[in-house]
Amino acid sequence: MPLSVFTVYTLRPEPTLSLTHNFCYQLNKKTHSKAGALFRFCRPANMRLAGPLRAVVVVLLIGLTWLLASSILGGDGHSVVKMFFSGEHFTLSGAQEEPTLEPRQRKYKCGLSAPCPPKHLAFRLVSGAANVIGPKVCLEDKMLISSVKNNVGRGLNIALVNGVTGELLETKAFDMWEGDVTLLLKFLRPLHEGTLVLVASFDDPATKMNDEARRLFEELGSTAVKELAFRDSWVFVGAKGIENKSPFEQRMKNNKASNKYEGWPESLEMDGCIPLRAPLES
Repeated sequence: MPLSVFTVYTLRPEPTLSLTHNFCYQLNKKTHSKAGALFRFCRPANMRLAGPLRAVVVVLLIGLTWLLASSILGGDGHSVVKMFFSGEHFTLSGAQEEPTLEPRQRKYKCGLSAPCPPKHLAFRLVSGAANVIGPKVCLEDKMLISSVKNNVGRGLNIALVNGVTGELLETKAFDMWEGDVTLLLKFLRPLHEGTLVLVASFDDPATKMNDEARRLFEELGSTAVKELAFRDSWVFVGAKGIENKSPFEQRMKNNKASNKYEGWPESLEMDGCIPLRAPLES
């Protein structure tokens, strides 16, 4: 019987140029036959080949998912891309679904929910919140009094408007806590017929209020001013020469048991449409 021939292996390192700096080794297998077989294998340094392989697998999976989704939608790949990037919705049959959006309520001048009729002025009054947030007076989508305009003050914030044209005449704040009430009286006494008076309180509207000041506001159409007291919230729209009581007035009494803020009631908000006055006959 012939003797067995031992196989001899020679291991020779052969560096290769690669981005991962791996090293390859060449294995020559010598056998008893004249023909020899050449084997070659590579060993990656620190298994750095795993990262690129994972990336290739992820790309392949994305591609297969894209093709599968395109097949289900019955279209080309463009529909899939459009669906992902535009946020559109598709059914399994490929039909596009209309997005269901809640109807947005339209806002009109000064934030009103409905437009005012012709020859009417849209307004919104907001009293101050405690002694921190100032009041707001808006007329025809123009802010007449606000903290942003830097024309608010503690007490009564008043805007005078031409009742025929809607033109702003003057704005002023009167301190009713420690101010001089005679300044308010001088402001209200000479008003012309048809002048609109828009009032929003801030902090305290009534401590300095006297009988004459209350009577002047009653002549403008107020019914709440006679009971207006310390730190009440008050918004009011009146007019010089008004025949009836004004429909635009709200008052929130300062009540310790029901106050929203410590020491103050909640802020009041009132809006509506003021009819313009017909020009006076000369």
